[in-house]
Amino acid sequence: MLRLLVVIVLFLGSAIAQEKAPTPVRQNPNIDRPITNEGTTSPLEDALQKLVAVYGPVAQSNDRPNPYTRIEPWGEAPPGNNGEWAAVSGAEGGPDGSLYVLHRCHSNSCVGRTEPALVKLDPRTGKQLGVFGNNLMAFPHGLHVDFEGNVWTTDSGRGDAPGGHLVRKFSPDGELLMTLGHSGIAGDEPGMFREPTDVVVARDGTLFVTEGHMKNGPHSRLSKLAPDGTLIARYGMTGQGHLQLSAPHAIALDTEGRLFIADRDNNRIMIWDQDGNYIDQWTQFGRPSGIYIDHTDTIYVADSESWGPENPGWKKGIRIGSARTGQVHYFLEDIESQDFAHSGAEGIGVDGFGNVYGGVVRRQMLERHEPQAEQATRGATWDAASRGNKQ
Repeated sequence: MLRLLVVIVLFLGSAIAQEKAPTPVRQNPNIDRPITNEGTTSPLEDALQKLVAVYGPVAQSNDRPNPYTRIEPWGEAPPGNNGEWAAVSGAEGGPDGSLYVLHRCHSNSCVGRTEPALVKLDPRTGKQLGVFGNNLMAFPHGLHVDFEGNVWTTDSGRGDAPGGHLVRKFSPDGELLMTLGHSGIAGDEPGMFREPTDVVVARDGTLFVTEGHMKNGPHSRLSKLAPDGTLIARYGMTGQGHLQLSAPHAIALDTEGRLFIADRDNNRIMIWDQDGNYIDQWTQFGRPSGIYIDHTDTIYVADSESWGPENPGWKKGIRIGSARTGQVHYFLEDIESQDFAHSGAEGIGVDGFGNVYGGVVRRQMLERHEPQAEQATRGATWDAASRGNKQ
């Protein structure tokens, strides 16, 4: 029996090695690294990953169909950075029909950089319509476009570098309308944030901000704020329970007003009501880095950290399903889905025509996934009159 197991392990290890040929997709020329699926130095560990991937809910999620066409890279990059995107952390369509993209200026940081962190694109052509957010940010992280078209960002910070630990609100044309928090200072008092990772705005203007970017850090939480930024309440703490989080990475609202939190380090999506009460938790969407929900309660989840020891057997990519039932309908597998390193789309969003966007940090680019037919799409919190395709 032992000899048979060894033979199986060696066979699977060999099969995995044969799958590691580079994928012919152009990467950012600023990155001197091949596109590949890198395993470990252990054939046994690679083989066990493969075994896990073929059983139960893992296989059911990995094997979902993909009716989309990938275009990578996509969109006209902002000025600077050798004419290329830096690490892209978010992309969402707005009610005006534009696409808004958040990236990290140069490589993976905006500290000391003058490049614009926010780019406004025409989703029909990928051409720039405007850039803004220059000389403001340290480590731009979360992006949200609200029902009025305002563009919200969170900055998780780089230590005490100016611009970090803030939530910002911009007009659709780039005017800075509001700044919440204290620049470069992490805190727990009202009016302060500690590594804010994402923000979402409810129809009544209430803000919800996820905080705590550090894995197993002591300040994983959800903050609820009034439209003017006044703190209403804070929910959650670090842990694995129903009212606990570990480095909550993103947040979205469905059409019923339920909160969907990417509790990434616990490999789950937490569903809470707006008063911080537990509703449910889902693991079938993998290890979530980003979440977007549209007006049909279709949920789009970016998984950039599965495979390897963090979430064995789950391939990296974008899973699309129902926020009502939890069923996974499609899986847009990443070209480095079996890489042990962080890879693939981290931020996730959809434009007014149903195109799905992945903000890719490691390969530093924006990817686009086009449906077979155009689909008029709106954000879950937008007004019914907001078509998102006015251009």
